[in-house]
Amino acid sequence: MKVNTQSVNFTADRKLIDFIQRRMDKLDMFYDKIIQSDVYLKVENTSDKENKIFEAKVRVPGDSFVVKKQCKTFEEGTDIAVASLERQIKKRKEKLRART
Repeated sequence: MKVNTQSVNFTADRKLIDFIQRRMDKLDMFYDKIIQSDVYLKVENTSDKENKIFEAKVRVPGDSFVVKKQCKTFEEGTDIAVASLERQIKKRKEKLRART
């Protein structure tokens, strides 16, 4: 799956982009009809330690999932967001199975 990654107000290094790509690729195991995924990385200008925002939008036929997490690191935000997306995708798949 191709993940479009955009970093706002900073430049993301290659290791971070590769990490996000690997984590998002795991979603393909749960649902193989993912059309597109967009990831937005933002850094807020606050004194708070949890100033990194990870936002992911995943599009599947007939629906889209959006997850937004604020954490200390982008890696932590990625892990939490992917786990949340995983649950949402599994729930959608169960609903689709129940209809057929």
